[in-house]
Amino acid sequence: MAAPTRFVNPNAEVVSKTQALMVNVAAARGLQNVLKTNLGPRGTLKMLVGGAGQIKLTKDGRVLLHEMQIQHPTAMMIARSATAQDDVTGDGTTTSVLFTGELLRQAERYLTEGLHPRVLTEGFELAKEHALELLDTFRSTRSAVEEDRELLESVARTSLRTKLREEVADNMTEAVTGAVLTIMKSRDEIDLHMVEIMQMRHKAGTDSVLIKGLVMDHGARHPDMPRSLKNCHILTCNVSFEYEKTEVQSGFFYSTAQEREKLVESERKFTDEKVMQVIEFKRKVCKEGESFVIINQKGIDPLSLDMFAKEGIFALRRAKRRNMERLTLACGGMAVNSTEDISEEMLGWAGQVHEETLGDDKFTFVEDVRHPRSCTILVKGPNDHTIAQIKDAIRDGLRAVKNTIDDQAVVPGAGAFEVAANLSLQKFKTTVKGRAKLGIEAFAEALMIVPKTLAENSGFDVQDSVIKLVDEHVESGAAVGLDLMTGEPMLPEQEGVWDNYCVKRQSLHLSTVLASQLLLVDEVMKAGKQMGQAPPGGPGGMMEE
Repeated sequence: MAAPTRFVNPNAEVVSKTQALMVNVAAARGLQNVLKTNLGPRGTLKMLVGGAGQIKLTKDGRVLLHEMQIQHPTAMMIARSATAQDDVTGDGTTTSVLFTGELLRQAERYLTEGLHPRVLTEGFELAKEHALELLDTFRSTRSAVEEDRELLESVARTSLRTKLREEVADNMTEAVTGAVLTIMKSRDEIDLHMVEIMQMRHKAGTDSVLIKGLVMDHGARHPDMPRSLKNCHILTCNVSFEYEKTEVQSGFFYSTAQEREKLVESERKFTDEKVMQVIEFKRKVCKEGESFVIINQKGIDPLSLDMFAKEGIFALRRAKRRNMERLTLACGGMAVNSTEDISEEMLGWAGQVHEETLGDDKFTFVEDVRHPRSCTILVKGPNDHTIAQIKDAIRDGLRAVKNTIDDQAVVPGAGAFEVAANLSLQKFKTTVKGRAKLGIEAFAEALMIVPKTLAENSGFDVQDSVIKLVDEHVESGAAVGLDLMTGEPMLPEQEGVWDNYCVKRQSLHLSTVLASQLLLVDEVMKAGKQMGQAPPGGPGGMMEE
């Protein structure tokens, strides 16, 4: 009988089956060790140094995984999966990396004893399904979460304290919660793009505030325009108030200076008529004590600015396109594309419009609006490091509040779910027959990486803290988490420590699937340059007897 034929790619570098598994496990554990110290409010910072000497301080797992140069293919896959988790839910990056690495570390114990990876992955799948069912019963379901501001602030505070210093996080908690509630039209319509995040290098991080209105990073371009106005009618427009050249090539010829003056006058007439239409409209709608503000997406030339300034109108030119929609949502009214037939219904309203100058930078504040549906979080800080940290944290805080409203549920934090799931899986293991229970046991132990890491990063004895948590949960039957200040068990519901339901669910599912896939890899090959195309000699390459 002829020997079986094996197809081999002559360019492939093949690692043995055992080595391939160990390579994957080592890569996952290496990435786990890098991110491990970041977890929780008492985690440490990482310093990222760029090729040109740029320095960035962060403890945000998403930022680290995006900025780090990862060469190992397995570590790269874990990093991409974790950042995908963040893109979908807004949080849980570090937890996903830790859990994936711990699943592979627990699996390594059994693999070295000769257990087949397929048996472990079957156990992982059973354990994952049981943990997800437990999560559905463990979560705290609330009705009309959007009306419970205290709960939303607790969720935001839990998220922000893992990224920022406590005093900065507590200051931003109210701003983040207020921003989401401001832009929320209904539970199904929360567009976080309607929250403008503006930075101002000024004062300290604790001076960052929520502006229920808009802040624009430029000011008026005329020295005589007012710098502070009250009771303002806002005209949001996309109209050109400047002389424009013809689109086709043209020329004008004149023989005397008088003819040239007439030519210039006729060219200005069209623009001046539009300016006068706005000025006449302003005189008609503005009563005593009221002001008029124009925010224009297109240009306003010096002559037009001068006409507006003499009339006491504050005119802002070349506003960013993304701010035009936010302006009408914040101030009311509608965007105008022509000065013809302007009516009072098209105007927005702001109680105060003022301009602030910091060095060479100007900022225009539109505040005290009546029914805002858009807002601005103004991030202040003494340096770029502080501002970048706060901006990254705000992104996660906004998503955390949005997720809570979308889920209409929260999960007790501080490792409470992981402890409960570990004990529940230990009981579930006794109902499963065969070697799949080994995978369930490994999964249960891997879950404990979260409370263990929280205890380690807080400077407490890991084993002692975990034993106390387990004992307290067994005695009380309640959700018990770790108090990171004392190292003692505490009730997260009473302390206001909450996690997002969708983040936990996504993390459990994603980490389990990824760890199972990596365990089933038995060869690591270096592919040819034309990866995905058949090499010369047929689909399998060279034939070997």
